[in-house]
Amino acid sequence: MEASLGNGEMPNQNPINPRSNVILVPSSSSPVWPTIDGPLGLSEEDSVSYARRFYKFGFALLPWLWALNCFYFWPALRHSRSFPRIHHYVLRSAVGLTVFTALLASWALTFVIGGERLFGHVWNQLVMYNLADRLGLTGWS
Repeated sequence: MEASLGNGEMPNQNPINPRSNVILVPSSSSPVWPTIDGPLGLSEEDSVSYARRFYKFGFALLPWLWALNCFYFWPALRHSRSFPRIHHYVLRSAVGLTVFTALLASWALTFVIGGERLFGHVWNQLVMYNLADRLGLTGWS
């Protein structure tokens, strides 16, 4: 077969289509989708709309929508050059989720670790586990 090639011609390296000189690369031959559910998911235009909504509603004290945005549009977060319009909202959702998680964790750890040592006599007014005792709702007091 190599003897039939003319001067300067390359042998065909594509075993699927012998008439094509295009080399198929496995990583680039599979399409990249904006959502995790691939071809069953949303189109790119719908994805931009949903990503924008999840991002904006995350500010309405619903940061779990930021987590959902990061999860659902994970391919857009990983492949920023493929989906620049979606990547903008998903990246900001990831930053918002990280900040919210850090604030929530620090607030929770302040009460768990600090407790009565940190807050002193105010601790009994802050905690909720003795609320029923204070309001007389328990039958054993």
